Amino acid sequence: MAISSDNAANLIRGGSLLARALQTKGVDHVFTLAGGFCNPALEGFMECQMPVINCPHEQVAGHLADGHTRITRKPSVCLVGPEGFANAVPAMLEAAGERSPVIFVTGSSTLKRQGAGGFKEIDDVAIAAPLVKYSVQITDGERIPEFVDRAWNAATTGYPGPVHLSLPVDIMFSSFNELSASSERPWSRLPKPTPRAWPEPAALERVLAIIKSSQSPVIIGGHGIWWSGAEGTLEQAGRTLRIPVFNVPYHTKLLGEECEAYMGLADFHQYHPSKEAIHEADVVVMVGGRLDNQMNFGNPPFIKKETRLICINGSAEELEYNFAADEVLLSDPGAFLNALLNNSAGQTWADWFDLQKQRRDQWVGEWESHIASEAVTDLESGNKMHPLQLGLDVISELQDEDWLVFDGGNTHFWNEIAVNMLGWRGKKLAGIMHPGNYSLLGVGVSFGISAKATHPESNVVVISGDGAFMSGGLSIEAAFQEDLPITVVIDNNGGLDCISQQQERLFENGQHFATDFRDIPFHSMFEGLGGHGELVTTREELKPALQRAMASGKTACVNVKCRGVISPIVAATSDKRDKASIE
Repeated sequence: MAISSDNAANLIRGGSLLARALQTKGVDHVFTLAGGFCNPALEGFMECQMPVINCPHEQVAGHLADGHTRITRKPSVCLVGPEGFANAVPAMLEAAGERSPVIFVTGSSTLKRQGAGGFKEIDDVAIAAPLVKYSVQITDGERIPEFVDRAWNAATTGYPGPVHLSLPVDIMFSSFNELSASSERPWSRLPKPTPRAWPEPAALERVLAIIKSSQSPVIIGGHGIWWSGAEGTLEQAGRTLRIPVFNVPYHTKLLGEECEAYMGLADFHQYHPSKEAIHEADVVVMVGGRLDNQMNFGNPPFIKKETRLICINGSAEELEYNFAADEVLLSDPGAFLNALLNNSAGQTWADWFDLQKQRRDQWVGEWESHIASEAVTDLESGNKMHPLQLGLDVISELQDEDWLVFDGGNTHFWNEIAVNMLGWRGKKLAGIMHPGNYSLLGVGVSFGISAKATHPESNVVVISGDGAFMSGGLSIEAAFQEDLPITVVIDNNGGLDCISQQQERLFENGQHFATDFRDIPFHSMFEGLGGHGELVTTREELKPALQRAMASGKTACVNVKCRGVISPIVAATSDKRDKASIE
């Protein structure tokens, strides 16, 4: 409740109390589309000198907060009003898929008239609840710091993920004692080290014994490794013990493609040699991941019945998803990987490891031969460029300190293949970002802006399908507004090509429907906004155009006319008339 006027010297608005509480926890970036419901919080952030990025749409604000959080591994805030909350829901979904601890804050309808049809009244707490770890409405302004604490702890501990706080507008505008939180524990609301689970000794010994007695183990790394900061230990374990490492599809890249221990995605279609490795493995150790649809829920034919499947997770919540595993271990990923290193001293699986390297080399060579043949045919026939060739040519122009983002359907799949091929040839990149587990199109430009904001000296290139850019391209205005020049390369095949190809295999007449776009001059759009734009229609034009775009110092677009080519994953999972989509 608001306090009496005799303590007026200590009164601040609820919005300012929220801003100070978030600053105390260590938040240093807020993303918003400014609205009247949020004005007291915005005033508070201004008083705290907190950077606030005003975005062209609330979904963009959510994706920018998500991108910033993924890169820094530190919560940031998406602040929206009631109707803006509805627009931000897709960003909640995307953050949840990657377990990104974004703090979504809603300036909501008045508490006083709740349930009576207040202005813009929606049940934001109930809507958010299935998408986040914690969703609550604050009904007492003096408890704002407490609920910020609760939200922060829920977002960052155990199995991390997004959270949601709803602050009614009358609480936002009312005044409360700025020191009210200091009257009870915790006396300090500064951020604390994140609690981590250490393995129970007997359970750890049992798991290590299984691995040490194996002949052909593989490690599949999931996003839990990223959020625990254990990717360096993963690389050391794979390289030292000669255990091949694969990455769960769609999740943050844990190791660079050039890393010796990294083989590729645990995806039989985007990286075929993973099928041979996983089927021949006698032990599969999945660290920080879930037995979800990406892993066929742990079932054959992805993981064979006779294979010992071990799941290592840092929270009991995450282990609940992995009940089907033969062995589970509650452990921080880094603690487990260190224990594996320390308890396997002198033991390696070199022959098995070298076999996987040979298979990767052969796979890369086959793709190089195929795409070289395609390039010759394209040149002779005047065909548009192959989307894989686009990815290879663009990525080859990037330097070690540069960032790559890709976004789309087939555009995503072809670029996964491209980065693996070039990584095997030694290509290094500072970071790679892409849509997460829910494959939400339109996040690429926002993620590119996030990468540029956190790495201003690096070139950031976004390779986006035309459909993906249509879904989220308005976010490019934030790059202009914040002076964060990125380069967007459009894989322009004139429609939702991934869906068209599925339809052509599904529909009885073999045609596609409602998936085509008109010829959109994306490059002119960038020029109109004050950036650099070029149209590319042949492969020979691509690299010079990309070099000019990156050298321009402006937010730039290279609009590349490509042909639609069905990717291996779409071809394999959309057999004609048997499946409606990728399953």
